[in-house]
Amino acid sequence: MGLFDIFRKKKNNVEPESTTNSESLSESQSETLSQSNSETTTSSALTQPVMEQVGLVDEHEADEWSKALDKKSEAIHDLPESESESENEIERNEQQVYDEGLKKSRTGFAERFNRFLANFRTVDEDFFEDLEETLVGADVGFDMAIKISDELREEVKLANAKRKEDVRDVIIKKMVDLYEADGVNEDTQMHFAPNGSTTVILFVGVNGVGKTTTIGKLASKYQQAGKSVLLAAADTFRAGATKQLQEWGERANVPVVAGKEKADPASVVFEAVAKARDEHYDILFVDTAGRLQNNVNLMQELEKMKRIIQREIPDAPHEVLLVLDATTGQNALQQAKLFKDSSDVTGIVLTKMDGTAKGGIVFAIRNEMHLPVKWIGFGEKASDLREFKPEEFVYGLFKELVS
Repeated sequence: MGLFDIFRKKKNNVEPESTTNSESLSESQSETLSQSNSETTTSSALTQPVMEQVGLVDEHEADEWSKALDKKSEAIHDLPESESESENEIERNEQQVYDEGLKKSRTGFAERFNRFLANFRTVDEDFFEDLEETLVGADVGFDMAIKISDELREEVKLANAKRKEDVRDVIIKKMVDLYEADGVNEDTQMHFAPNGSTTVILFVGVNGVGKTTTIGKLASKYQQAGKSVLLAAADTFRAGATKQLQEWGERANVPVVAGKEKADPASVVFEAVAKARDEHYDILFVDTAGRLQNNVNLMQELEKMKRIIQREIPDAPHEVLLVLDATTGQNALQQAKLFKDSSDVTGIVLTKMDGTAKGGIVFAIRNEMHLPVKWIGFGEKASDLREFKPEEFVYGLFKELVS
C-alpha cells in the first residue's frame, strides 16, 4: 500500500463506525471478564474448604489465600482491554500531535491551493506556471515544483479533470507519490552501538536552530527509557550554551561534561568520550558550535571532533544529526547542503514545526538532499519531540485538502 493510499484510508476511516466496533468489543470483553470473575469467585469459594479439608492450611492461611485471589481478580480490571486497542490509542495520540503541530502548515497550504484553484479554468500553460509558483511558495522547493509540473503534463487524468476538487486531488497525489519515491531505501532508524558499547551521537547545525534544546529533549527521552546518558557541552564559543545544556542535564538527571568558556571544543569531546567509554554509558550526546570565524573553521572543528571520537571509539559517531529550524524554510535547505558536504550527516531533526507554515520544506529536503528526517519537534516539552513518521506527516498536512 502506497503512502497516498494510507493517507486516503486514514481520511476515510469513519469514527462512528470505529466507536460501534469499540463498544461491541468492550461488551464482548465485559462478558469475558464477568465470566472470568465468576470463575475466580467460584474457585475462591471452593479452594478454602478443600485446602482446609486436606490439612494444607489453617483457617487464617486460607483467608489470606482468598484475599490474594480477590486481588488478582481486581488486577484484571486494570489491564488494557486489548493489545490492539492500546496500539490504536497510541496511533490516535500520534495523529493528534501531528494534526495540531502541522496546523499552520496545513492552513498555509490550503490558502495557497485555494487561491490557485480560484483562477482555474482549463489545463493550459498558464495553469502550470501558476502551479509552479504556488508550490515554490509552499516551500516544497524549486526542483520539486518543476518535477511535479513536468510529470503532471504527462497525466492524461489531469487533462480529463473538470472539477477544481479533482485537479487538487491529482496534484496532491502526485506530490505524495514523488515524496514517497524519493524516500525509497531511506534509512530513518536511529543507529546504536552493540550492547555493552557506548553510542556516540553528534549534533550539528547553525546557532539558533534548537540544537541544545533538542539534545536535552532526547536525553530526557532515553534516560526515561532506562538508558544511561552523558552529555558533552562542546559548544564552548557561544555564551550561555554550556549553562543551557547543564540546565537540561539537571532536568533529565543526566551528567554533563563541560570545559571552560572558549576552551578547545575537541578537548571537551575527548574528556566526554573517555568518561562515557570507561564508565560504560549507553549514549553520549555531543553538542557542537554553530558558528566560528567562518564556515571553513566550523567544518574543520567538526572534523577534528570526529577524529578524536573515532580514535577512542573506532565505529563512532553512530549518528550525525543535523538540526534545522523549520521556520527558516529554504534557508534550512541551504544549511543542509552545507553540512552534508562536510559532516557525513546521517539524519535531520526538524524543529519548531508547530510555529511555521513552511512544512513543505520536508519535501524539498528529501527531494534535493536525500537525507531522512528522523525527528520532528512540535513544541517546547520533551514529549513534543517525536520520531518522524511520513504517513502521519502527509495526513496532517493534507487531510483537509483532499476530497
